[in-house]
Amino acid sequence: MTNTGDLAILRATSGARGPNPMSTASDVAKRIADQLASCEVKLVASLPDNWISELIRTLDSDARFAHVPVNREESAVALCSGAYMGAMGSAALMGASGLMTVIYAITKINYTYEIPLFLLTSLRGAVGDHHKHHVSNGLYLLPVLDAISLPYVIVDQPDEIGMISQTYNHWRNYSRPSVVALTRNLLRGGAH
Repeated sequence: MTNTGDLAILRATSGARGPNPMSTASDVAKRIADQLASCEVKLVASLPDNWISELIRTLDSDARFAHVPVNREESAVALCSGAYMGAMGSAALMGASGLMTVIYAITKINYTYEIPLFLLTSLRGAVGDHHKHHVSNGLYLLPVLDAISLPYVIVDQPDEIGMISQTYNHWRNYSRPSVVALTRNLLRGGAH
């Protein structure tokens, strides 16, 4: 699969598809935290989203990370961009609506100055989201990312969590921002 910006969308292909009855939201959050730690991410800036609340709690209580709750998505972009300039690995964690609000900041700061930015976002508005007020995210988020050639990976199953560190390392080497979109299915433990 490729996006319209002709950049490859990395997609997990390992393992059988289907729910993992042993996974819970807490297990998934811990595995995501382990992936971030394996990339030497030290700073996580987050904004609340009910789909990622367990992940935020897990990162906040994990001594491997300095977790900074922020009140604006632009603050997460600024903190993570500054962390890169200080040679610190970082990740910004936010909902899909929040990601839509920082498109200008990413294209102005991160594209212009070739500052990698790693974003984890919920894939709101996609299949499985039962809140109709997120439908615009489902309709526009991925096309907007394609329009600005912002590479992304969709992680839907627990056996795809390894794509987080692969994506982080790949695009950091190229000094490009990247997004890992986490589905409701994944964040609920991989159960349908």
